[in-house]
Amino acid sequence: MSIAGRTIVLAGATSAAGQTVAEALIAAGARVVATGRSVERLAPLAAAGAQVEVSDATDLSDMAALAARLGRVDGVIPLVGGWRGGGGLAGQSDEDFVALLPALHAVRATSRAFDTALQASDAGRFAVVSSTAVERPLAGGANYAAVKSATEAWTRAVAHGFAKAARDGERPLAAASVVFRAKGALDPDALARAAVELWASDATDLNDRVLPLE
Repeated sequence: MSIAGRTIVLAGATSAAGQTVAEALIAAGARVVATGRSVERLAPLAAAGAQVEVSDATDLSDMAALAARLGRVDGVIPLVGGWRGGGGLAGQSDEDFVALLPALHAVRATSRAFDTALQASDAGRFAVVSSTAVERPLAGGANYAAVKSATEAWTRAVAHGFAKAARDGERPLAAASVVFRAKGALDPDALARAAVELWASDATDLNDRVLPLE
């Protein structure tokens, strides 16, 4: 199975990680569609060869409109993220929690908007970035771990949907939903390698898997 020629959406891709992942996917022969809310911040992605779309990854209507324009899509990786925390449990403010929620909103919006397209692909892939913080949440990172745990739960639900649809349709599983789990600060190069490798394995070996970023 090859990644070459596949259309992959990087939603909320204007971070350093988004740039690195986009460059790696393009180098592997993929067509990358990168979204962001700022034309200026999307410019480096366009210069790298990505198709850029000014669109809000956290907004279902924006993502649904993008899905309709693109048609065939083989992969979606929401990259909205960030960290807020510290100060023990008492320091877990409502403001910090609200600031972290867009990452979960992006996972929900993109998975729903592109569900039909990913299941129509012969190798649809949906992948999110999580953290080992979900394995052992700390008081100073409770907000962050809670959002990442919800992200993983949603992504596993997407995996179940892929499996159920294939089973009910009496067809082989072709779409996979996976979690990339980072230890500590996210390494953009490790994420890029893992993203490219998503098309090196069969969906049955990937769906509902948690893959460490190394």
